[in-house]
Amino acid sequence: MVMTMNAPAFEYRILLYYKYVLIDNPEEFTKQHLDYCKKLGVKGRIVVAREGINGTLSGTIEQTDAYMKHLRSDERFADIVFKIDEADKHAFSKIFVRHKVELVTFRLNYELDPNVTTGHYLEPVDFYKTMVEEDVVIVDARTDYEYDLGHFRNAIRPPLDSFKEFPEWVKENLSDYKDKKVLTYCTGGIRCEKFTGLLLKEGFKDVYQLHGGIVTYGKDEQVKGRLFDGKCYVFDERISVPINHTEEDVIVSKCLHCGTASDRYINCANMECNKQHFCCPECEKIHLQSCSEECKTAPHRKVVQHDELQLS
Repeated sequence: MVMTMNAPAFEYRILLYYKYVLIDNPEEFTKQHLDYCKKLGVKGRIVVAREGINGTLSGTIEQTDAYMKHLRSDERFADIVFKIDEADKHAFSKIFVRHKVELVTFRLNYELDPNVTTGHYLEPVDFYKTMVEEDVVIVDARTDYEYDLGHFRNAIRPPLDSFKEFPEWVKENLSDYKDKKVLTYCTGGIRCEKFTGLLLKEGFKDVYQLHGGIVTYGKDEQVKGRLFDGKCYVFDERISVPINHTEEDVIVSKCLHCGTASDRYINCANMECNKQHFCCPECEKIHLQSCSEECKTAPHRKVVQHDELQLS
């Protein structure tokens, strides 16, 4: 009798990972790693710095298996943790491996090594239990447009669109919380590693971070993403992923034009604007994928499928 095996439900995977570890000659490592990724056929965005590596990439099951094995074969990354999502196609169109001075751009005038100074880790269940305690401060360690798509309930929203603005914002806005228990979270954990270290350097005494970030929290079978409202912004072609898998799941964002609940992020068709904004399907047609009337009639616009509706 011939035995047949069912094909896997998805043919692709998306990997999210980081590791703070010293990389000597990161420029050369960047070049070699890009060559390897091109030969393997994976696609994505990878940042290499002297302080470590941070990446999101997509590929077939065979390709991602090979990539994880390859990276872990380097003793510097032997214990690296990969967060894995199944997918039906690539989440990127190209492969980029770039060298930068920092994995997370703070531009501080002192060294901040997460392997030396960082907040206490909380696993998803413990993070959930701590969130509902009294007198706890929850701080979103992401940018404003990420928060607006989805966030933990009662979390403080940083009105910032760049992570390098965080050090000044902390000094100006969070000083009153230095004696309180502070919880932080981000997408996959890498930003909290440094953000909590920054808080400790600034005199905060009781600082914690969600281990593995929002994406890990959403996969935990006990909490099931509870108390996370909306969706999680991700930096690939998916744009967002669901986190809350309970009856509490809600949409927190609204269409820029009509105000109805919508978690559809689109880019403005005006190429000189390109603003990412929430837009329901109907308003996308009416406003021709534009964020304003000015952009709707701008001379340098991308051709979108609804342009034929534009009125003279």
